[in-house]
Parts: sequence; C-alpha cells; structure tokens
Amino acid sequence: MPLMSHTLIVPFAATGDTPDSAGLSGLQLPQLQALLGLLHTDLALGGDPYSASTPHELAQAQALGLLSDASAQDGLLPWAALANGSLHTPCAWVWPCHFQVGMEQVNLLPPERLSIDDTTSRALHAALAPLCAEDGVELRWVSAERWLAVGDRLAGLRCASLDRVVGRSLDVWQPRAEPAHQAQLAWLQRLQSEAQMLFYTHPANDAREAQRLPSLNGVWFSGVGALPALPTATAPQLDDTLRQAALHGGRSAWQAAWAALDAGPLAELLQRQRAGEPLTLWLCGERWARRWVSAPAATGWAQRLRRSLGLQPKASVADILGSL
Repeated sequence: MPLMSHTLIVPFAATGDTPDSAGLSGLQLPQLQALLGLLHTDLALGGDPYSASTPHELAQAQALGLLSDASAQDGLLPWAALANGSLHTPCAWVWPCHFQVGMEQVNLLPPERLSIDDTTSRALHAALAPLCAEDGVELRWVSAERWLAVGDRLAGLRCASLDRVVGRSLDVWQPRAEPAHQAQLAWLQRLQSEAQMLFYTHPANDAREAQRLPSLNGVWFSGVGALPALPTATAPQLDDTLRQAALHGGRSAWQAAWAALDAGPLAELLQRQRAGEPLTLWLCGERWARRWVSAPAATGWAQRLRRSLGLQPKASVADILGSL
C-alpha cells in the first residue's frame, strides 16, 4: 500500500509589504531552499489580491477536496459548516469586532487582539441572537471571539475572509452576492447595521470603556457556505507561524517567524522527504497559493544523486516567495 502524502500549508509566506525579491533577499531559509530542490511545483491557485477567499484557504479547500472552481467559489468556502459538521444548510462564522472609523476609511481590528472575555461576548450574543432568529437564522455562541450562524438566509453570500480585511480599509471587502441572492445580501447589511446600533448602547461596552478597551461595535461574517458532503481527504497541516507577524508585527517580526518556521516544521519536512516519505507543500501569499510535491523518481544515476543532495536547478527562495 502506498504511503499517504503529508500536506503542509504555509499561509502568509509572502505579504503585501514584501512582494518583490529585493524585500525578501535578507531571508536565510536553508531548510526551505533544500526542500524545494527535492520537490517540483505542479499547481497554482489564485492570482487576485482582492479575492474574498485567501490563497491559503484555496489551498486548504483543494487539499480537502472541496474546491471545484476557485473563481465561482470565491467567498463561498464553507469553513463554518465544515467545523460544525453541518451538511447542506448554510453556516457562517460571526466575529464580534471593532470597526475603527478614520477620516477617509474604516478599518477592522481583529477579535484576537480585543481581549474579549466570555461574559462580554455572551451578553452581546444574547442581544443579537433574537434579531437573527426573527429571520430564521440561529446564532450559536461558540467562543468569546466567534459565534456560529445557521440558516437558509446565508445562502449565496460571498464574504471576505477575516485574514483579508484585518487592518485594511473595508471598502473593497464588503459582502456581495449574485442577483439571485440579493435578498440575502440586503438582510445581512441590515443585520450588520442593527448590530452596530445595538452594541453601541449595550452595557457590556460601557464596561469595556471603563477598562479602556476598544468597543465591540459590529460583527463580521466569514466562512459562509453550505457543505455538500463531508470531505474524505486527510486534513492538511496548516501552520500559522507567520500569521500574527504578517498581520500585526511588521517586517522584522515576520522575518524572525520565517526563521523559526525554517528551523522547525520545514526542517522536519526535509527529513521526511529525504527518508522517502511523499510530501505536499503549499506556500501561500497575497496573490497565489503554489503547490510543491515529491518529485517522481529520477531516471539516471546523476539525476538521482543531484536530487538526493538537493542540487536540482531551482530559483532562489527570494524569487519564489516574491512570486506569491
């Protein structure tokens, strides 16, 4: 029986701040460089830096067998339904957030940086849940930082990933829907407005203000969609080492996170490859998710030697990451 391939997905392998080789040339990633010399690339997904679904979400959906048409499924990958094990019924993650209003744009602060406690979260959830229930949507409390919405009114809503919108102007990331689902879109827009008004005067936010914490003044929907069937593929390993640094830490923190990833999980992956284990590696940036897989057996002794030593002709890591 052939060995099953181990799949590792690396989100934020390149960021919007460092898209070119010059910005990446200072990275020293010897384990990744050696590993890519033993693998070959066979697939790229994405291409649009303004897509609602991130490249690493496309890679994850592809690995799970959930992706049939990346363009048609943009903003419709059913992450909430998958986590809940719900078949056929649309679900969504609902994130209590702080919308930071500036002179020219509105930015979203991520839930994990807002110090949301269970008491506050449950109070705001209890306030919003009846409004959802009036329109046939059940709002379930899951954790302090996110809730689960379930109901047919969520069908057809294309909502941007939280990883797309954090710290950015919301203008280009607003929910959208095809003409057949405009009623659902109007419902969501109305609910978001009602949530803002409801939370604005809620005592839970008064308590946060007294603690000098940002108010929770709205909600963001993501991971919206219906799951046609439970995936049969083995779940890939998604490594979030680079996420926090990419979204919040700046270039030096991101480079330090890359060094840690190279010395840890990628070094382990390199050992597995050298031991003959079949591997799949996804490197994902703002625009592209590119897949590398274990190379087929080399035919000549010289080719086999070069591959075993990681000496196959290849682009530099800086060039590869810059292309993402």
